[in-house]
Amino acid sequence: MIVNIPSLKRWLCAVVLALPMCVSVAADLVDRSVLSGLASDNNNDRIEAITALGQLSNPSAAAILAALGSGNVLIASDGTVLLSLDRTKAFNPATGETVAVPADAQALTLNNRLRRALQGAQASAELFVPEASTRLAAAQRLQKEADAARIPVLERALAAEKETEIKAALQLALASSAIKSTDTAVRLRAVIALGESKNPQFLPVLSAMLVQATPGTFSEPDAAIRQAAKKSIEQIESHQSIVGWVGNIFYGISLGSVLLLAALGLAITFGLMGIINMAHGELLMIGAYATYLVQSLFKQYLPGAMDWYIVAALPAAFIVTALVGMALERTVIRWLYGRPLETLLATWGISLILMQAVRSIFGAQNVEVSNPSWMNGGVTVLGNLTLSYNRLVIIGFAMCVVVAVWLVLNYTRLGLFVRAITQNRRMADCVGVPTGRVDMLAFGLGSGIAGLAGVALSQLSNVGPDLGRGYIVDSFMVVVLGGVGQLAGTVVAAMGLGALNKIIEPFWGAVIAKIAILLFIVLFVQKRPQGLFAPKGRSAE
Repeated sequence: MIVNIPSLKRWLCAVVLALPMCVSVAADLVDRSVLSGLASDNNNDRIEAITALGQLSNPSAAAILAALGSGNVLIASDGTVLLSLDRTKAFNPATGETVAVPADAQALTLNNRLRRALQGAQASAELFVPEASTRLAAAQRLQKEADAARIPVLERALAAEKETEIKAALQLALASSAIKSTDTAVRLRAVIALGESKNPQFLPVLSAMLVQATPGTFSEPDAAIRQAAKKSIEQIESHQSIVGWVGNIFYGISLGSVLLLAALGLAITFGLMGIINMAHGELLMIGAYATYLVQSLFKQYLPGAMDWYIVAALPAAFIVTALVGMALERTVIRWLYGRPLETLLATWGISLILMQAVRSIFGAQNVEVSNPSWMNGGVTVLGNLTLSYNRLVIIGFAMCVVVAVWLVLNYTRLGLFVRAITQNRRMADCVGVPTGRVDMLAFGLGSGIAGLAGVALSQLSNVGPDLGRGYIVDSFMVVVLGGVGQLAGTVVAAMGLGALNKIIEPFWGAVIAKIAILLFIVLFVQKRPQGLFAPKGRSAE
């Protein structure tokens, strides 16, 4: 076991400072008779002393055991046990006094037998320390180290515990220890409790009870307990199946949110102008690299605000990619309207140029974009399914972007012009709509949304020159399935494809899942070419 020495010394110092202020100092001290075994030359006596310390409901006992593990227990010539604070001072756990280190004091060294005894005793003693995180870790550790001898300690810890999460962990630790009991009724209650916990880590213990040591002779001799173990295994496996489905749905929605962000801009440009933009994936890449640059600037000039660099990266990525998109539309794409094959080839060439430009500027290797601290970790549901914060944030962000785009398209002058051109470009041109400028702005809007998708992708995967290439085909599939130019269809198609992909993957693998989805879309489009949501209005083209 690795012990952090500075942390240990701070802990011991805190104990030293706190003891004089306690109403009942004796409650925090350790009896000399328990400590005397540590000063013995007999390893059996030392093991008994270590085991006794592990049985104490006393925070000082945990401090002594931690000091043993780090080599900070000193034995004076008169047999006094001291905990070293530094080279000159030591703490006497029997009296609560801070004393000078005796010149003849020797450090207590541990052999393998003592270390094994220490590990078990330390986990028991840590159930009574003030720090809740340490108590929780000790309870979770004792769930795996089942020992019937620890039942009294666990019962005392459970009776004294106030934290709900730690009480639940102690109850499981008590059940896993009780399963080793010689009392049939105790074992039966423990088996039932383990099944009700629905914790998969207990499956091996329960399965071992059903193993036949010899033909007709089971590891668990009682038939009622074996039947309860079977039922508990079924409970746990059924719960794990539910957890697996919920996890697949969550990760499917997460993938769908990424596809939605990647396809949303493409739905606007493809739906408005009929442009097959093969450089759309590289616009995602530019958005991700813009995030990397903003992160680098924050590291250099605003290190104290690093947790909020992602907020500044959103407008930066949108503006940069929107400007790149408008530049592409004005210089290349505007000359290719109505010529889909030339547009496809031209934008594919642009994608290669953009990738090479990024390689020349940033190098061919991936760059690191870290998550802000508030996006690290996750929330645990259904016992052992963790929903990561970064994916939850991206799902919420995707929904916000959809709402923002819907508001732009339905409640702004630009949105009115975009919808008019989408339905009938020639008629819109005849009534004075500046179609050329709207094309440029719409392409910039779609490109800017791709930049926002790049920001989201930077929080999930590596940022490199090939980042966007893996999303271009999926983005087109989402747009075609949802209906060209249809915002609602894009949302439904993205979420549906993401969920379907994650549901199929566990059975057939990632590659077969992609092929199956592609075949599904091909067959669907054969039956319904307009997609899930057909365009409204008449087109003169």
